[in-house]
Amino acid sequence: MTAETTVAPVAAKLSDYLELTKPRLSLLSVLTALVGYLAARPESNSLRLILVAIGTSLAAGGVATLNQWMESDTDAQMKRTADRPIPTGKIPTGSAFVLGWLMCLAALFLFFAKVNYLSALFTLLTIIAYLGWYTPAKRWSRWSTEIGAIAGAFPPLIGWTAAENRVTALGGILFGILFFWQIPHFMAVAWTHRRDYSAVNFPMLPVRDEKGGWVAGWSLVTTLALIAVSLAPWLLGLATVWYGAVAIAGGSWFLWRAVVFLRAEGRDAAARKLFLCSIAYLPLVLGALVADRMANF
Repeated sequence: MTAETTVAPVAAKLSDYLELTKPRLSLLSVLTALVGYLAARPESNSLRLILVAIGTSLAAGGVATLNQWMESDTDAQMKRTADRPIPTGKIPTGSAFVLGWLMCLAALFLFFAKVNYLSALFTLLTIIAYLGWYTPAKRWSRWSTEIGAIAGAFPPLIGWTAAENRVTALGGILFGILFFWQIPHFMAVAWTHRRDYSAVNFPMLPVRDEKGGWVAGWSLVTTLALIAVSLAPWLLGLATVWYGAVAIAGGSWFLWRAVVFLRAEGRDAAARKLFLCSIAYLPLVLGALVADRMANF
């Protein structure tokens, strides 16, 4: 009995702080940073690979924590976010603020002192773009999703510059893939949860476009852009035809789901399927690119 009463609160508190860092979303940033690092085919350096993973984890977790600190008022009003640690009172706002900045500063120090200046710069740009631009923009701009996509596309460049210490064509292509992928992905999410976003007056496209035609059309346009950018490594000779085949197959599937999303009938179900497709597409294409580069270049 005594052991249970002393351990349970600690476990609960740790789980609440872990939730504050949005571990699933942060994991995406870490994995895409590692994709950027491995796609550059650096000389074997296990320590640097580990530093990139730790540094990106700290930055992503710190940004997620500060994002929840900044949006605790609107989180409390939306069903999908009302049970987060700050709105429920599990974690004080001051604790979240301190933890978030400590994680961000630790990430910047790690990249600056142990990796290189350019990876530290892209880490700083990620923090500034997400917290200084995207998070406030959600309250006043229809373009907040696109602004957020810029912030979310920096992690591959963190990994790429950690390996190359410069930005080259493939690093820019990885940025483009992440940028264009995020828009149909988050349009599908926002359409599914549009009533929540409407309740807090976020003026994003799925809130303004009640019928969803513009949402679906913009998802289709950005999916086409994603397919074009994803084929660039093959077309530029930076990957082989094997990667090209995977990119074409994955892109065709993604395009089909975006086309189905255009139909007014069954749009809610189509949004969920587009979301699931996007979740499968990204590791498929990025994994194929890394495997192809490591095997053939």
